[in-house]
Amino acid sequence: MREALLYHLEENSLVVCDLCAHRCRIPEGRVGLCGVRVNRSGRLYSLAYGRVVSAQIDPIEKKPLFHFLPGSRSLSIATAGCNFRCLHCQNHSISQWPREHPGEELPGQPFSPQQIVSLAQAHGCASISYTYTEPTIYFELAFETARLAHQQGGISNLFVTNGYMTAQALEMIRPYLDAANVDLKGFDDLKYRQLYGGHLQPVLDSIRRMREAGIWVEVTTLIIPGHNDSPEELREIARFLKGVGAEIPWHLSAFHPTYRLTDRPRTPLQSLHRAREIGLGEGLRYVYTGNAPGDAYEDTYCYRCGSRLVDRWGFQVRQYSIKDGKCPDCGAAVDGIGL
Repeated sequence: MREALLYHLEENSLVVCDLCAHRCRIPEGRVGLCGVRVNRSGRLYSLAYGRVVSAQIDPIEKKPLFHFLPGSRSLSIATAGCNFRCLHCQNHSISQWPREHPGEELPGQPFSPQQIVSLAQAHGCASISYTYTEPTIYFELAFETARLAHQQGGISNLFVTNGYMTAQALEMIRPYLDAANVDLKGFDDLKYRQLYGGHLQPVLDSIRRMREAGIWVEVTTLIIPGHNDSPEELREIARFLKGVGAEIPWHLSAFHPTYRLTDRPRTPLQSLHRAREIGLGEGLRYVYTGNAPGDAYEDTYCYRCGSRLVDRWGFQVRQYSIKDGKCPDCGAAVDGIGL
């Protein structure tokens, strides 16, 4: 266990967790909604600290991050637990473990921040990704690891996140957080509450704050037929992102039935293409299709002249044509870091 970094005490030993937008008010001996933060005698502790359930080397394109250190490798880690309860979670066996095994000790192998950084260095990883579940709920481990990664190895740090964090949490990790892919699941607060267990506005606020803080941001939306695939909702998402920054890459991923959302069909490829056209039509520079290996719109194109700059197949970069961060044909600067 590790004492939490962000919480405050109220009357009668009630603690309020200040890490995520739920701001759980936790009585003595109880845990928050994420299932991994417990109140013990008026102090909040993380049960997930150092209990890593997944540690593997991924291409950074898997996050997905297409405009941050492309072609590099990222050490990806996670602990059990999540502050959302997404009905279609593909990692539900670890994200929902505390909810489905109440009172049981969390799974995972012991890893210290130093061990994680050393593992990334040993495998030549350019970054560490805090991913698979929700990094906000294992914030102490992510924060201490990220700080060490910057100090010792010049290794970048990435959040793959639902964006449901507080301004305090983001401000604390901001000096060590280099990039994030935020899962913007739609643009309807009611659906956010019904399918995911959260609200929309805190996610929008996080995207804005990250962009303003100089963190490189990419956004993913899983396109679910009959849920968030209407032209109106997709246009609202695209307009919001354009208002934050036209350079934000928008990843449109195909849905497949899983976990507790099995009554919806797979996303047709034409739906992804239609969503992409909406995004481009609203002024976004980079809009990608995902979960569709071999589709032409996995590739990066110059927003000015249309030249193909990066040829991908799934998470593999097959050809890379960007020269000194610019399109070799028209000289337009390509947005991103390490291009």
